[in-house]
Amino acid sequence: MDLKSKIILISGPTASGKSKAALKIAKKLNGEIINADSMQVYKELNVMTARPSKTDLNKINHHLYGFRSVKKEFSLGDWLKLAKKNIKKIRDKNKIPVLVGGTGLYFKALTDGLVKIPKIPIPIRNKIRRMQNKLGQKKFYLKLLKIDPLVKNKIDLTDVQRSIRAYEVISFTKKSVFDWYTKTQPSFKKNQFIKIYVDYPKDELINKISKRVDQMMKDGAIKEVKDFLKLNLKSDSNIFKVIGIREIKDFIEKKTSMHDLKLNIVIKTRQYAKRQRTWSRGQMSDWQKFDAEALSKFIKKL
Repeated sequence: MDLKSKIILISGPTASGKSKAALKIAKKLNGEIINADSMQVYKELNVMTARPSKTDLNKINHHLYGFRSVKKEFSLGDWLKLAKKNIKKIRDKNKIPVLVGGTGLYFKALTDGLVKIPKIPIPIRNKIRRMQNKLGQKKFYLKLLKIDPLVKNKIDLTDVQRSIRAYEVISFTKKSVFDWYTKTQPSFKKNQFIKIYVDYPKDELINKISKRVDQMMKDGAIKEVKDFLKLNLKSDSNIFKVIGIREIKDFIEKKTSMHDLKLNIVIKTRQYAKRQRTWSRGQMSDWQKFDAEALSKFIKKL
């Protein structure tokens, strides 16, 4: 396999070992790693976003990790612009870009192009989010289908983020988000990508998630959240999507026990992993799927 012109993409549900796989591949192929996780860009949240350890960061050049303040918004467009810039820099050094993360929309924008939809005004976005919260996802999704039938079979009922986005777009632009998609232009050729999706059997992944939560507590997650809360960000800020922040806040305020804190984070993380898997089935059908054993064999053949 000629890898000189390739861009390697590694995705998978949370706690599936994507970062370790990226490190192995980058070391073997003389590559450099680019972050494709929307929460690992923030410098104030290291433990909570499961950013690679300092040891791993020092083994191979890593890009777009912990460089942005949570006080500043960071969009899909911001990431795409920086990712393409870093891909070029890595290639100029005759190295291979290895992008890794769990944010499926980042990969979709990279491989398919970014949809240039007009910016949705904040009041409209907030109104739609409040509506979704009030109705619940099922009723909200059915309401969305009535105004945008193209959503059917393209956005899963359980996909809250994409449902809200689709509702925002059609409400403001009067056009379906999928009509906008047809106007996108990708920056790279399809055959330039090697797409790797790492996953584990359900029970094994649940076990890995539980171990990760225990490790987060040992690594100082509670102190990190205490420091984060001192920034006094608005509770509807995008950063509060990081699983564990609200749960640890409740623990700090003595609303819950350590046992329940860990359990709640595990449950939320499992639900998130399920949503990631659901999204991947609909949006990543052309990715190569690997469990740990198959991935190890694949890496040896590279």
